[in-house]
Amino acid sequence: MIERLLPHRYPMLLVDRVLEWEAAKFIRAIKNVTVNEPFFHGHFPGNPVMPGVLVIESMAQVAGLLTMLSDVARQDGSQLVLFAGIDGARFKRQVVPGDTLLLEAELERAVRGIGRFRTRASVGDQLVCEATLLAAIRNAPPPPGLPAR
Repeated sequence: MIERLLPHRYPMLLVDRVLEWEAAKFIRAIKNVTVNEPFFHGHFPGNPVMPGVLVIESMAQVAGLLTMLSDVARQDGSQLVLFAGIDGARFKRQVVPGDTLLLEAELERAVRGIGRFRTRASVGDQLVCEATLLAAIRNAPPPPGLPAR
């Protein structure tokens, strides 16, 4: 389901499984963080830590999934959910190999192609990050060789 709804692919797909969701309300998903993640080779050798921007990206991808599952954006590939803004991001804990990142997003509102989400990431009962994210729904570019939609 995830790859049908999101255009991201390895190594940028940062959601492994959706646990539960309710349209126009919330979603919970996980990312299993393994030592084989490509970013760990350079961030940081001998002390691998998942970059904070990728924690934010994983929360944004979960918000994008909720947008698609809520029919705020079309699921036929003709629209993209783009990261449009971030407010109040706070990091509380590092994410390291072996962690299971619980990703949560709650839809606060969706108006005229813009969605606002309250998001959080945690490992076990420890908060990793929380932020308010904005997403913009835009028409996807046509595949090469086809006219614009």
